[in-house]
Amino acid sequence: MAFVELCNTSNFTFLGGGSHAEEYARQAFEFAMPAMAVTDVNSVAGIVRAHVELREIARKLRETGEQAIVPRLLPATRLETVDGFSMVALPRDRTAWGRLCQMLTQAKQRAGKGECLLQFEDILEQGEGLEFLLLPVSTIYPRGAQGWQARAQQLIRRFGTAVSVLMAPCYDGQDSVRFNAVAKQARWLGLQTVASATPVMHRGSRRRLSDVLTCIRESLRIDDIGDKALSNAERHMRDEAAMLRLFEGHEDAVHRSGEIADRCRFSLDELKYEYPSEISVGEAPQARLERLSREGLKWRYPEGVPERVSRMLTHELTLIGKLGYAPYFLTVHDLVDFARSRNILCQGRGSAANSVACFALGVTSVSPEVGTMVFERFVSEARDEPPDIDVDFEHERREEVIQYIYERYGRHRAGLCATVVHYRGKRAIREVGRAMGLSGDTISALSSQLWGWGGGGLPEQQLRELGLDPNEPRLKQTLDLVDQIIGFPRHLSQHVGGFVITEGALDALVPIENAAMEGRTVICWDKDDIDALGILKVDVLSLGMLTCIRKAFDLIENHHGTEYTLASLPPEDPKVYDMLCEADSLGVFQVESRAQMNFLPRMRPRTFYDLVIEVAIIRPGPIQGDMVHPFIRRRQGLEEVSFPSDALGEVLGKTLGVPLFQEQAMQIAIIGAGFTPEQADRLRRSLATFKKHGNVSEFRDLFLSGMAKNGYDEDFAARCFGQIEGFGSYGFPESHAASFALLVYASAWLKCHHPGIFACALLNSQPMGFYAPAQIVRDAREHGVIVRPICINASYWDNVMEPDGRGGLALRLGFRQIRKMREEEATWICSARGNGYTEVEDVWRRAGTPPHVLEVLAEADAFAALGDNRREALWHAKAVKGAAPLPLFAQELDGEGLEELPVTLPEMSEGENVVEDYVSMRLTLRAHPMALLRPLLTPGFDPVEKPQK
Repeated sequence: MAFVELCNTSNFTFLGGGSHAEEYARQAFEFAMPAMAVTDVNSVAGIVRAHVELREIARKLRETGEQAIVPRLLPATRLETVDGFSMVALPRDRTAWGRLCQMLTQAKQRAGKGECLLQFEDILEQGEGLEFLLLPVSTIYPRGAQGWQARAQQLIRRFGTAVSVLMAPCYDGQDSVRFNAVAKQARWLGLQTVASATPVMHRGSRRRLSDVLTCIRESLRIDDIGDKALSNAERHMRDEAAMLRLFEGHEDAVHRSGEIADRCRFSLDELKYEYPSEISVGEAPQARLERLSREGLKWRYPEGVPERVSRMLTHELTLIGKLGYAPYFLTVHDLVDFARSRNILCQGRGSAANSVACFALGVTSVSPEVGTMVFERFVSEARDEPPDIDVDFEHERREEVIQYIYERYGRHRAGLCATVVHYRGKRAIREVGRAMGLSGDTISALSSQLWGWGGGGLPEQQLRELGLDPNEPRLKQTLDLVDQIIGFPRHLSQHVGGFVITEGALDALVPIENAAMEGRTVICWDKDDIDALGILKVDVLSLGMLTCIRKAFDLIENHHGTEYTLASLPPEDPKVYDMLCEADSLGVFQVESRAQMNFLPRMRPRTFYDLVIEVAIIRPGPIQGDMVHPFIRRRQGLEEVSFPSDALGEVLGKTLGVPLFQEQAMQIAIIGAGFTPEQADRLRRSLATFKKHGNVSEFRDLFLSGMAKNGYDEDFAARCFGQIEGFGSYGFPESHAASFALLVYASAWLKCHHPGIFACALLNSQPMGFYAPAQIVRDAREHGVIVRPICINASYWDNVMEPDGRGGLALRLGFRQIRKMREEEATWICSARGNGYTEVEDVWRRAGTPPHVLEVLAEADAFAALGDNRREALWHAKAVKGAAPLPLFAQELDGEGLEELPVTLPEMSEGENVVEDYVSMRLTLRAHPMALLRPLLTPGFDPVEKPQK
């Protein structure tokens, strides 16, 4: 049979393989190889990349009508035990794949992040259904021939003919002798041999990069790599003709690889996702979803459900039922329901979140009547893929939701997605530069010239400006290697919140391993991988503004007796929009940046949909696509509102003929450029993976030619595609903008009507947002809020609202504002306070506060209410020794008093107090620092202090 390469090491053997899995796939296609395997060490992290690449090759062949062999991917891994015994394992069927994943899960969960403690006994126990290719003793096993043979015989007794010996060249002139020895050893064991080139790169041109990866892994300079370097550039992928030449006399071993590939029929396409069933609770999922949705609408519309909304829900439920997505919506509802039962504020967003169904289920508080979204854009029968719903939770309490998922579904059924950390420009220069022996100064200079993803090299002129010679061989080679390594995976991390939850065992679908964070477990595939395989992901994300809004709602309920939710806030309040039009938005979600503050007076939002646009427009996509200025000119009436065509007018109507949202970009591609739904979906996917693959531009010619064919202006088409390319880095769909706009309105309403409570909640939710506590406090005072200092007898850990003595509320700063203060210490102080402390030593005696914490409190001027200024309080705090006096000195000695003589300390100036406030609390309630300098900056002021008489 035809030769099949069964042992390709990709760069998902981190800092080991020298080529992407996709490159192996393309190389196999060029060789007309019928199948191929990617075999990373104790990992299957990279195989989906090869699977997707081969699927893409097949699609392009179908489109062009070409006839060619598309290789079949053989999911596999290279198992390496803790004592160095190594073999390639290929599952024959889906059941064997499940056992392989569970074997790796068991081994990885014995170890820390990124490690695998695989025992030989694990293979004997769970290796049924796998084909094993043993790496020969001469190349791998440190215990020698006897130990290797004993292990091989154990495998033979357990798995019989499923065991073979891998025969691989070393390209050292001794391969013929080595092949004969391996064949002899295999015959003695009763095994067959299988040929492999054991590639670590798809082409020999990656040899230098492979050596640099070795240097990075081993913390070596290239000059010191020694025998760890590849001896030559021969360990690359080879076609059948080359393998037959290499294995002359052992041609049967070459052809036997095809026989093994033929026995391994498992494909990743067989990994069918099954939704969890717990959420049905005795009902059919669709019936339960329909019941909960109808009940939810009655809750949302107590005075009667509008006919239009009822029709929309019926339409959505019909489509959800047809596609079988009811369990997905119920799973999201289950998480939201749990959060609400714990008083955790949450808000759904994403492609399907702004639907009537999600509004009725309480997943989102955005009315479905807002916006122009069509449900089929997000839950599509043609695409046959699950919808996308992200749920944001309070950032301080999201961990409760994560642990609920683990407890409800079990760690064997739930895990976070991985995030693949790739080499980007700065890290690439830093690590490759060190390996190549560049000086630290040179590496820093090169790194300073890169922004973002990097890549593409540095112009010669730029290098000369740095004082570097672009023709210097070592530097030139380094920059070439940096360009090659950009995009290589460096290691796996955990996704910010993407959970995969399954009906059956997740560890039979994909290996699960420990994350660096305690209590977290992750799978080895990232969100793009699981998306390619059609596996459900629920995003459990965190948002600081939700924490702030929930705390503000609690404060309003406590002090005013009014209970608010995101859905019950008074809508379309003119005062809120007046405030935003004046750019009075410090602390307001999404519109607090300088760019947004500059844009608000020009945009002049007056409706909720204006906020939807506001959220989406100041982003790289519309900015790079030059959509901002045309929109604002039309908004201000300086330019006529026109549409390229009636068809696009329906898409662009609400945005005045200017495309601002990702959905609009997709609709322009379909309506304007004539993209098929499949092509538009591939464009959408390329936007999501632009940073890693950068393949948005491959659609450019197709888009521009399609727009021209349909009679659209070339400049308009180019600007539209420019915006689409901008979305490649920072796309913002209308559905996301609508969810965020609700939080903009909620936070703006709080700031407008309850500025003190809003500032208190903001301070209690730090760190978050653009602004430091000092700016938040100053802004609150400018809005008439009375802000009171930290007080040992009145403050708590959190900032609180207290009566101001005039029928209103004042903001009392809490101990959390002190830089070196811990919540535990503040809790003890508040618990032991009783009717109040009378002196510094009283705090130490009653609350057990350590002397160093007393000093921290004194430095923050927390004892001012006791009559002690900052210096006096610090003097008294330092006098506390932290332990009871020794018995000998507990009483006064005859004739001598031990009382400390009174000390008069000089008063601190206003400037000194301001400086100490910033040192201890990062804010001050005294004069603004510039107020102290203003006399020095006043014309005519004499800075020379005159002597006093």
